[in-house]
Amino acid sequence: MEVEMIKTNSIAALKPKAPLERYTFERRDPKTKDVVIDIKYCGICHSDIHMTRDEWGMGSPFPMVPGHEIAGIVIQVGSGVTKYKVGDRVGVGCMVDSCRECSHCKADLENYCVDGNTMTYGSIERDGSGVTQGGYSDRIVVNEDFVLKIPDNLPLDKAAPLLCAGITTYSPLRHWNAGPGKKVAVMGLGGLGHMAVKLAKAMGADVTVLSRSESKRKDAKHLGADDFIITAEEGALEKNALRFDLIINTIAVSDIDMSSYFSLLKLDGALVSVGAPEKPLSIHPFSLILMRRTYAGSGIGGIKETQEMLKFCGEHNITPEIEVIAAQKVNEAYERVLTSDVRYRFVIDMATL
Repeated sequence: MEVEMIKTNSIAALKPKAPLERYTFERRDPKTKDVVIDIKYCGICHSDIHMTRDEWGMGSPFPMVPGHEIAGIVIQVGSGVTKYKVGDRVGVGCMVDSCRECSHCKADLENYCVDGNTMTYGSIERDGSGVTQGGYSDRIVVNEDFVLKIPDNLPLDKAAPLLCAGITTYSPLRHWNAGPGKKVAVMGLGGLGHMAVKLAKAMGADVTVLSRSESKRKDAKHLGADDFIITAEEGALEKNALRFDLIINTIAVSDIDMSSYFSLLKLDGALVSVGAPEKPLSIHPFSLILMRRTYAGSGIGGIKETQEMLKFCGEHNITPEIEVIAAQKVNEAYERVLTSDVRYRFVIDMATL
């Protein structure tokens, strides 16, 4: 099947902090190892908002087509492609290339590429040919090594957020050995947090949600949490000192007293941040020192681990809670994300472009 690659329809930010609008641009012609994907759905990640508003001070390039939670159908493959065929159900996550040569890449940890991986949008292509553009578009061209198989039992709309929210929480849960006999707490019950609850529970851990809002209690139970703690209640954190083996912090705000959360950890426990706030966190090491606790961060996962996560979700029938929206509602959705008015992930229906 021949595919015209000259023009791609999308929704883009043409400059920092500007509302997103319709934008047409050119994708590269597919190379020998490239897969061309007809994008059916793309999730909205909080980092899309940070990037389009240049809130991380990284000098985001514009125009910018966001989106790294991509699910679609293969419509063309290069002559050297061996992993995929036309008609396959596939996904693309947060990266589309890496150096392939460093020790991290060779260990299937392309997400920690020493030279810096090529992000799905906002990165310079490794051959210097241009800037990558993301999944708020009708098609994308990606090297087959960075394309993922989506299990047949997972609907494409619900599979899309797994490519970021799913792997971002799965990876630290696996790395810090969440499972039977382990007590895991999840800070925040949003797009990342609700996936952390589902995944940790499926791994066999005892799961508690830490929330500032009583309104999330019912949802936490519905998602499978064993317990729920309102952190704003007087004495709530003190009563639960030395309780958890692992805490996953999904909250992307800076005004948190981290020391009070460190006190919840057992000896040798770990608190891992996966949410990326706009401003730095203030941390005093004393509460870590006293119980040999660890404070860590975790990014997404390599391609191998991301495929493992998708297989795990397929086997356990784990999907995110989503609200599907038309492309024309993206700006409204951004504002709703900022006020936590979503349960729990927006997904754009690209047929509405």
